[in-house]
Amino acid sequence: MNDFFDPTLPDVATLKARAKTRIPKFAFDYLEGGCHEEIGLQRNRSDIQAVQLRSRLLQQFDKSDMSVELFGHKYDAPFGIAPIGLQGLMWPKAPEILAKAAADLNVPYILSTVSSASLENIAEISEGKAWYQLYNPTDQKIREDLLSRIKHAGYKVLVVTVDVPTFGYRPRDMKNGLAMPPKMTVSNIVQMLSRPNWLMATALAGKPEMQTLKPYMPKNMPTDQLAAFMNKTVMGRVDIEGLKPIRDFWKGPLVIKGLINQEDVEAAITLGADAVVMSNHGARQLDVGESPVVPLQKAAEKYAKNIKIFMDSGLRSGTNIASALACGADFTFLGRPFVYGVGALGNKGGIHTINCLKIQLEQVMNQLGCANVADLSTFLVKD
Repeated sequence: MNDFFDPTLPDVATLKARAKTRIPKFAFDYLEGGCHEEIGLQRNRSDIQAVQLRSRLLQQFDKSDMSVELFGHKYDAPFGIAPIGLQGLMWPKAPEILAKAAADLNVPYILSTVSSASLENIAEISEGKAWYQLYNPTDQKIREDLLSRIKHAGYKVLVVTVDVPTFGYRPRDMKNGLAMPPKMTVSNIVQMLSRPNWLMATALAGKPEMQTLKPYMPKNMPTDQLAAFMNKTVMGRVDIEGLKPIRDFWKGPLVIKGLINQEDVEAAITLGADAVVMSNHGARQLDVGESPVVPLQKAAEKYAKNIKIFMDSGLRSGTNIASALACGADFTFLGRPFVYGVGALGNKGGIHTINCLKIQLEQVMNQLGCANVADLSTFLVKD
């Protein structure tokens, strides 16, 4: 099934449209939504779409190579699956489906701390190839235990997210009364009943819960207290001092995710981080914040020789991936498109979406006459 590709679903927009008909509204809103007025979502898309590349048609060219080496491993494509919380709410077993697809097609999958799958299960499914995303726990005992579990499970790369000092103000989720598992309101029940494929798959998989964090949660905790627990115990502001104990403990590659300015990139370099992800959390935290495209270019120009620079937020196609790489990213990550894929196609959704993006990116590189991912920056149209 590794070469599965459904030509009737040739792009992320089509996957999204189909997924919307199969996922209950409260879950789809969580996936799709931003914060406040959702202006940041539009900015992420318009800024990456404004990037232009210029082809070279008469030079000698054989074929393109999309492979990229990171942390001693050679990946088959310059993109991976970004961490998304509550994936199993949006589609049952989504983390397991995507982790397996990523391992089979040799791209990185990053498991979220607030995933519906346990870190131990994903480590086994991915055969030790998955990366782990950490929300730095404010409780020291939880942090130490969680880091020990990550290390013991065999994760090689740790990604620490630092751009969630507060919960995003997300009107869609407020209106829907989003919880994990979902609240049984009349509206939510009607939405679930209107999505029989989702409902049947959920019945077979069992109710979605935050499996990795479950050992740290009070038993029988009411769902309306979940946000307060998360904010007090598992999430919170992460400054450079908060990162130092993690860097001291974690001997493998360390990635700092959620940076948007040069000063923070410089601080990450001083800390001894191996990579940063230029990201605005998919425009889910600060509606008036910058999109990553321009900050990426500035950071790459200044610090590319000192640290690996990745990017996520707003990427939806192979063209967008090529644009981000041309702007200076060493690697890219996408989140929503992969959940659209699973929502649209179930177990085949991960494989299809990876292959779809690879086909698109290969066409762009061949059209440009670009032999290697590292050369994409030479095709960037600059002002």
